[in-house]
Amino acid sequence: MPRTLTLRDLVLFYIVAVFNLRWLPVAAAAGPGAIVIWIVACLTLFVPLALCVVELSSRYPEEGGMYVWSRRAFGDFAGFMTGWTYWMSNIPYFPGVLYFAAGNALFAVGAQDTGLAASPAYFIIAAVIGLAIAVLPNVAGMRVGKWVQNAGAVGVWIPALLLIALGMIGAAWFGSATTFSLPTSIPPLALKDVLFWSTIAFAFGGVETASMMARSVKDPARTIPRAIAIAGITIVTLYVLGTVAILVAIPAAEVGGIPGIMQAITRVAGRVGAAGIAPVAAVLITVGAVGAVGAWLTAVARLPFVAGLEGRLPAAFGKLHPRYGTPYVAMLAQAAITVVLIIVGQAGTDIRGAYNGMISMSIIAYFIPFLLMFAAMIRLRREARPEGVPGPPGGARVMGGVAALGFATTLAALVLAFIPAADEANKPLAVAKIVGLTALLLVSGAAIYARGERARRSSASRGIV
Repeated sequence: MPRTLTLRDLVLFYIVAVFNLRWLPVAAAAGPGAIVIWIVACLTLFVPLALCVVELSSRYPEEGGMYVWSRRAFGDFAGFMTGWTYWMSNIPYFPGVLYFAAGNALFAVGAQDTGLAASPAYFIIAAVIGLAIAVLPNVAGMRVGKWVQNAGAVGVWIPALLLIALGMIGAAWFGSATTFSLPTSIPPLALKDVLFWSTIAFAFGGVETASMMARSVKDPARTIPRAIAIAGITIVTLYVLGTVAILVAIPAAEVGGIPGIMQAITRVAGRVGAAGIAPVAAVLITVGAVGAVGAWLTAVARLPFVAGLEGRLPAAFGKLHPRYGTPYVAMLAQAAITVVLIIVGQAGTDIRGAYNGMISMSIIAYFIPFLLMFAAMIRLRREARPEGVPGPPGGARVMGGVAALGFATTLAALVLAFIPAADEANKPLAVAKIVGLTALLLVSGAAIYARGERARRSSASRGIV
C-alpha cells in the first residue's frame, strides 16, 4: 500500500474527522457554560487521547491501531471486540452526520421552512445519496478518496471561520443576543443536560483514526504527532469560538438541533446585508459533513479488513480491490448496514428523536473501545520501546496517569449517553432502542468471534493453514 498521506493531508484529515460543525449548536443550546465544558473535555479526553495515540502508534505502528493495541495488551478477544465495537460505532454515527448534511442542504436551496424539514422520506433519501458520494471515491483508493476528505475539511473550516467572523460583526453592530458573565458561564448540571456532556466528550474523538492507516502515512512516527498537535489547537479554537459566535447571534433557548448553525449564519448575514452568503455556507457545510463520513469510513474499514485477514470475520472482509487495493468489501458492507440503520432509526420517532438516538448509540459504541485502549496504554506502558523511538514526557508513570484520566472521562460519558434527551417525545422507546442495540452489538460481536475461533480450530485440526 503506497504511503500517500503527507503532513498537510493528515492535518486536514484530522480536522474533518474530529471537528464537526453539528456539535456547535448542541453546545450553544446549553448557553455560555458550554465554553467551560469544551475546555474541560479538551483537557480530560482530547489531551489524554492524543498522548496515548501518539505513544501507542509510535510503539506499535502496525495497520489496525486500537485493534492491535488492545489485542497485544489483553488478548485476541479484547482486540476483536475493540475493532468490532469501534467499527460498528460508525453505523449510527454516519446517519447522524448525513442527517446533519441533509438538514443544512435545505438552506442551500431555500427550502428550510418547507415540509421537507420534517419529512423522514427526504432525510432518508438525502442520507443515502450522501453516503454513496462518500463511499465510492474511497473504494477507488486514497489517491482519489483523499480529495473527498480534503474537500470536506474545506467545507468544515470555511463555514466555521465565516460563522466566527459574522459573530464578531454582529456583536460589534448589534450587541450580543446572549449575556456572557460569570453566573452564566457556570456549566449546566441538571439531569436534562447529561446527554450534552457526553456529546461534548464525543466531539473530541477522532484523533485515533489515522493510526489505523499508518501504512498510508509518510513517515508516520514523525508525521502523526505533528499533525495531531497542529490539528488539535485548530479544533479546540474552532469549537470554542464557533459556540460563542452562535450565542452572539441567537439566544441559547432558540438554538435548534440540526439546523442550529445555519440559523445563526442566516440571521446575522441577513442583518448585515450579506444574505447571499448563507446558501454558499450551507453548500460548504453539506460538503464538510459528507467529507467527514468519507474520512471515517476509509479509516475504520481497516479494522474489519484486518479481522478478515485473521479469520475473525468472513474471509471476504480481508479482500482488497483487484485494481485499487482498497478493503472494498468492508467499506461496502459498512455502507449497506448504515442504510438499514437509517431506515430503522427513523421508526417510531420524529427527525429530532431519530437524530438524538443516533448520537447516543454512537457515543456508547464508540467509547467502549476507548476504555480498552486506555486500559491497554496502562498495561503496555512498561514494555520495552522500539529502538530509536523517543519516550513520552514524564515517562511510563505519567502516561499511566494520563490514560487513567482518559478512562474515567470515557466511562462517565458512556454512562450518561444512556439517558434520553429532555425533549425526547417517547423516552421509554428511546431507552429501549439504545439498550437493545447496545446488547445486540456486544452479543453479535461475541458470537462472531466464537464462530471465527471454531472455524480456526477446525482448520488447524485438519492441518489447514
